[in-house]
Amino acid sequence: MSTVLSGIRVLDFGRYIAGPYCACLLGDMGADVIRVEKRGGSEDRWTSPIAEGGEGSLFMQVNRNKRGITLDPRSDEGREVVKRLVATSDVVVANLPPQTLESMGLDYATLIESKPDIILATVSAYGHGGPWSHRVGFDGVAQAMSGAMYLTGHEDEPMRLYYPWVDFTTAMLTAYGTMAALMERQRSGRGQQVEGALLMSALTVGNGTLIEQDVIQSNRVASGNRGQIAAPSDCFRTKDGWVLVMAIGQPLFERWTRLMGEDHWLSDPRFADDISRGNHGEFVSERMARWCEPRTTEECLAELDAARIPAGPVYSPQEALDHEHVRAMKFMVPVDYPGLPKPAPVADTPVRLSETPGGIRHRAPVLGEHTDEVLAEIGYDEAAIVALRASAVV
Repeated sequence: MSTVLSGIRVLDFGRYIAGPYCACLLGDMGADVIRVEKRGGSEDRWTSPIAEGGEGSLFMQVNRNKRGITLDPRSDEGREVVKRLVATSDVVVANLPPQTLESMGLDYATLIESKPDIILATVSAYGHGGPWSHRVGFDGVAQAMSGAMYLTGHEDEPMRLYYPWVDFTTAMLTAYGTMAALMERQRSGRGQQVEGALLMSALTVGNGTLIEQDVIQSNRVASGNRGQIAAPSDCFRTKDGWVLVMAIGQPLFERWTRLMGEDHWLSDPRFADDISRGNHGEFVSERMARWCEPRTTEECLAELDAARIPAGPVYSPQEALDHEHVRAMKFMVPVDYPGLPKPAPVADTPVRLSETPGGIRHRAPVLGEHTDEVLAEIGYDEAAIVALRASAVV
C-alpha cells in the first residue's frame, strides 16, 4: 500500500519532543527521516532510561521510523556533510535557537544555498520577532504563561499537567504546516520556512477561555476537577475508584436529571443553561457524588452509559495500557529495541487514513546506526567515511 510522503526526505535535527515528533509524524506517513545527533548521543536519547544502553522511553516513541546518524555539524567537514545532506533532502526540522541554527548552517538563508526549494520547519518556545524570542523554554513554561496552570489544580496552587501536551500539540501543528508547505511546493516549486512555537500552541488550545476573559472579564480561578462552564463536569469517588462525568448541553443535562430522579432541577433557574449550571456546579457535583459513592466504578459506568452520559474511569498508566478498548483498537504497537527486556508499547500514528495509512515500520535507531549508509548515499566512499570518523566528525 502506498504512503503519502513516499520519496520525501527529512533531516531531523530536533531535540526532545516538538521537533522530533514533528519529523516522526512525517516518517509515519512514509517520509525517509534521518535523525542527526551528536557523536555521543543527544540529551533526549537518555531521558527516562529503560534500555540497557540507557535509551529512554520518550526516545522510543518520537524517533520510530527514522534512520540515525551522528555528526558534528560545526566543523568544516561537518558543515560540508550538512550541505550534501540538505542538497538531497526536502525538509529540515530543527527546534533549536536561531543562533544555533546559524552556527550549524541550518538557518533558512544558508539552507537555500544548497537546496533552493528546501522547507525548514522550526520550533521555538516563543516564536521569532518578539521581545522574548531569544529565551529558551519547555512545555511547562508554555503551560504556565498561557493561563493553563493558573486554571488547573486549586486556587492556591497552580498545577502543571503531567503529560507534555504543549510539546505534542506543537509537533502536530508543525507537521501540519510542513505538509501544507509540501503541497504548496508541488504547485509553485517554492520552499519556505514553517514555524511552530510552544506558547502559540498553548494559547491556541486555551483561546476560548482567553476570549471569554477579554470580552467579559470572567476572572476565573482554578476549581480542581470541577468544570466551570457546564455541570455535572467533575471527578467523583466510587466504592472502588474514581469516575469522570461530563454533561454539556441541555439534552445531556435532562438525561442526567432523569438518572438522578431530580426532574425538578429542570425548572430551577440556577440550572437553566450550561453556564448557569457551571456557576452553580458545586450543587450538581454534590448530588452526583452522593449517587456515585455507594456504587462501584463498573456500576456507575454501566448506568451512565445506559443513560448516554459521557463518563470514564480514572486509570493509572498500567490500567490505561491494559484496557480492553485500547488493546482491541491496537492504539499501542509493540516495538522491540536492543537492550529492552520486552517490546515497548509505542503509540501508533494518531490519525488513521483509509487508503494511505501511516504506521510504525521500524524502531528508533541506535546511536549512529545508519551513519555509513547515509554518508554513502550522498557520495562518501569507504575511505572518506573512515577519515571522517578519524577526525571525530561522525
